[in-house]
Amino acid sequence: MTEHSTPPDLPTYDDVAAASARLEGQAHRTPVMTSRTLDEELGASVFLKCENLQRMGAFKFRGAFNALAKFSPAQRRAGVVAFSSGNHAQAIALAARILGMPATIVMPEDAPAAKVAATRGYGGQVVLYDRYRDDREQIGRDISARQGCTLIPPYDHPDVIAGQGTAAKELIEQAGELDALFVPLGGGGLLSGSCLAAKALSPRCRVFGVEPEAGNDGQRSLREGRIVHIDTPHTIADGAQTQHLGQHTFAIIRRDAADVLTATDAQLVDAMRFLFTRMKLVAEPTGCLGLAAARAMKDTLRGLRVGVVLSGGNVDLARFAGLTAG
Repeated sequence: MTEHSTPPDLPTYDDVAAASARLEGQAHRTPVMTSRTLDEELGASVFLKCENLQRMGAFKFRGAFNALAKFSPAQRRAGVVAFSSGNHAQAIALAARILGMPATIVMPEDAPAAKVAATRGYGGQVVLYDRYRDDREQIGRDISARQGCTLIPPYDHPDVIAGQGTAAKELIEQAGELDALFVPLGGGGLLSGSCLAAKALSPRCRVFGVEPEAGNDGQRSLREGRIVHIDTPHTIADGAQTQHLGQHTFAIIRRDAADVLTATDAQLVDAMRFLFTRMKLVAEPTGCLGLAAARAMKDTLRGLRVGVVLSGGNVDLARFAGLTAG
């Protein structure tokens, strides 16, 4: 398949709705929070979908559980392998434990210690690699071939995309129709799933992906009409240090997203500080991408109903304190 072709198995909103039913009683229906201070700053009505309060601390549980719940009995016996900087790792490990299957997780050596510890705590067998020198996808494929387990990638998989889309589905059900929705962007699972949900439930809503300024492969891909590959970006947003979008995610983003924006590390720190001091919410840097971009775009959002997905809250205490102090 070329980078310009459309995968034949792209998920639809029906898949998001089916994932929602599958996740009932397993994933938290996370709260939507508002802030008068934030509304006044943006001149808009802002609704924050708090996936930092999801099981294992991030939206990733949705896609992981949805994908693993569809395994055949033979697949469950053989288990699952995944590669991840942290949140998909924890999500797969937890979902596998709930469903009673073994899980092997390929994680970078410099992943946050809390994420590695949590992954092991959920029962995942962790295999470490150097994110700047090694190919995590190849490592995952090799383990899958050796052990006969099923590889579930962190974003480029129809069942993962459908599961992630349930976060935006819930947000729109809880807050009502939106004019704009800001979603963190790494490999594109959350953004593409959010596009499917918004298009079905709030057709006038413009959906924006937001990635780190240092790693704007998604933005470049949208501009150039092809999947752009980059070196691993240096950014505090460790959950968005992806090198390229996926075939499935790019096809949906190219078709349905309004645009892809970027945020600087300084803007992410400022958003983390705002959430903690004004709303008593702990969010990891990647989780703040959408909020950072919305605040930067405030002049164009006045009078609108704005949704923001806070994608995760898994950050080491010492790192959080170091970034937000001052």
